[in-house]
Amino acid sequence: MLDFPKSTAFGRRFPKQKFYENLDVSAEVKRLFVEQVKLITWANKLSPETMNIAPGQMVREIEVFRLTLQGQDLDERVLSLMDKQIPYHILFLLERPDGSVQLHVTYKEASQSGSNAFQLRQSYHTEWSKLEELSLNLTALDMDALYESIVRQIAGDAIVAPQGESLKEAVEQTQQREKLEKQIAQLKVKMKKEKQLGRQMELRREIQKLERGI
Repeated sequence: MLDFPKSTAFGRRFPKQKFYENLDVSAEVKRLFVEQVKLITWANKLSPETMNIAPGQMVREIEVFRLTLQGQDLDERVLSLMDKQIPYHILFLLERPDGSVQLHVTYKEASQSGSNAFQLRQSYHTEWSKLEELSLNLTALDMDALYESIVRQIAGDAIVAPQGESLKEAVEQTQQREKLEKQIAQLKVKMKKEKQLGRQMELRREIQKLERGI
């Protein structure tokens, strides 16, 4: 059961137009907010004060936003826009009309510019399930450890990291693996279309070389 401490409850409705009315956002993304999102609730605030844990060096707070959807789908551009505009780390809880839910988190890092901006690195999500089947272990010593634990729990097998490897390094490895997998898929399509045997063999060698890097 997904059970946030009562001390973290915030429960404030958040007008969805706030995310696009004063921004240079395409008409399509505005349409996605209108058509796909029914309600946005700032549900919980995870912080040193509300969680009774130590502050983090990188993570100040984790905001939990609950998005009630109009239908079954939500374009990731909606979440990306929200993640970019809110200068905190965010955990999304998405809820479909049938009651099924999904947790979504994007690993993000503070910009090196010194501003409140964040760089979005890699997104992870759980499978859609019933709310009572969803759980998160929120036990941690500080906010950095809490954020890392949340990302790793949601990512599951999508993050394959040796013991002792940092979350940042693990995410970078995931990104590199996905990049290689995409290149391999493109080369396989090329090889199927290629008529010349010699060129086919060259492409096969390229594919094998990339596969060794995964």
